[in-house]
Amino acid sequence: MSNNFVLLASRIMMVLLFLVSGAGMASMPSGIAGYFSSLGIPAAGLVVWLVVILKIVAGLAIVFGFQTRYAAYAFAAFCVVAALIGHNNFADQNEMTQFLKDISIAGGFLALSVAGPGGLSIDARRG
Repeated sequence: MSNNFVLLASRIMMVLLFLVSGAGMASMPSGIAGYFSSLGIPAAGLVVWLVVILKIVAGLAIVFGFQTRYAAYAFAAFCVVAALIGHNNFADQNEMTQFLKDISIAGGFLALSVAGPGGLSIDARRG
């Protein structure tokens, strides 16, 4: 299989979670804002919409391979921040697992930022 197809498939797989969860967050922002408030996040209502925009806009950018490196950096940073804020109770095995998953996903996005989107992307067509 061509590396370009593998990179396209990996881009789609990497952001599927974020596209689906972003749409879910957009459908119930007040509930998510309440959860964010419980974590001590200020201006939780605004943060919800910023996260929704990140997940959907940057997610679609990665799917289509547009400004891929910047979108990958944004997701890597988001995953690290989400891990540190949302999953920092290391005494709880489930929280530790979620923390490690977020950090691992961040690593995947950093790898994408280095590898680039491949030939099946808007970035490749734009030169």
